[in-house]
Amino acid sequence: MKNKKLFFIPLITLAIISCQSDNLYEPISEENSQLSALSNSKMSSALTAAFGDNINLNNLANYADQEIPSYILQDNTSFLNPITDRGATLGRVLFYDKNLSSNNTVSCASCHKQELAFGDNNVASQGVNGNTGRHSMRLINARFSLESRFFWDERAATLETQTTMPVKDHIEMGFSGANGDLSVSDLITRLKGLSYYQELFTKAYGSVDITERKIQNALAQFIRSITSFDSKYDQGRANVFSDFSSFSNFTLEENLGKKLFMEIPILSLVVTGDRVAGGLGCAGCHGAPEFSIAPISSNNGIINIINSSGIDINVTKSPSLRDLVNSTGASNGPMMHSGLINTLESVVDHYNNIPKSIQNPKLDIRLAVANSLRITEKEKKALVAFLKTLSGKNVYIDKKWSNPFINQ
Repeated sequence: MKNKKLFFIPLITLAIISCQSDNLYEPISEENSQLSALSNSKMSSALTAAFGDNINLNNLANYADQEIPSYILQDNTSFLNPITDRGATLGRVLFYDKNLSSNNTVSCASCHKQELAFGDNNVASQGVNGNTGRHSMRLINARFSLESRFFWDERAATLETQTTMPVKDHIEMGFSGANGDLSVSDLITRLKGLSYYQELFTKAYGSVDITERKIQNALAQFIRSITSFDSKYDQGRANVFSDFSSFSNFTLEENLGKKLFMEIPILSLVVTGDRVAGGLGCAGCHGAPEFSIAPISSNNGIINIINSSGIDINVTKSPSLRDLVNSTGASNGPMMHSGLINTLESVVDHYNNIPKSIQNPKLDIRLAVANSLRITEKEKKALVAFLKTLSGKNVYIDKKWSNPFINQ
């Protein structure tokens, strides 16, 4: 069944947001949509020239009404910016358009590739003026997280805010407006000169007018639409009441791995912090069934910086654990903010022996307390087997999330 959610916020908050908003979300109908400056025939030819039959505004892909499992409870979608087919279609084009970089060489999709669960196989992603300082985070199920902040260091309060921060970054996409860079105003002027955007913005917002807020909303809608719920885990979870139940479609090893993931460890004396029984407590930070990061989480013990001798202790967020690997078990690129780890086995090894350092006062207390998980080789294999069940298939091939451009 579809998971419908209602959002309630205090009236005073609504009043504040209303005063601060700049048409955060502008729902339209065909009746009140303004006519574009271009004729319908010219608009159609502009769309066809750019996208061929990849986009049909008379038959939009389904972004707004996708099937979400009833057991998925978290959703960070803003009530001011619900997903619409029209908005997400515009967001898809913006996501893949290299015109959003100052030198027309980089798009959002350059660092977030569909075939890699919208992650990157490079440790650092190539921007217009160098490489990114952190590994590009996978975007799978970004919508389904209790933690509503974005970036590894959570510096973006919302996904809407996050979407144009790379665009305005000197290194990444180059529209910083500083140090000789073009500005967001220059970007908007550029987009206004592309005829296909005149029709796409009119379809999404009822007007050819382009603003940064509209760009943010459309990109956020598209990113929130990227979902993965066709994994072996989901097939098993749909038939039980709780994640603590055995899944009938799991092997004995996968059920053992799930048990280890879900259950808390039983430690020996506090002075040793050694695990003597129970699970591994993974769900304490990556709660099922969303497998997103808990908002209260701190640093996970990895503090290195890509190609630098310095340290980075401000990383407190991670992507969902879904689709860490593809359906064949191959990694969807390096893991962690520094791309330090390449396999699930190495992930387990890291958490089995968390490095303690006086340089890292932000180490998560749950990791600081545990001295060693004392995981056996059998348990390690079981945990890895379970993590592999979290990967789906559709997200890698669904055309509605693919590059719509013919020549980009």
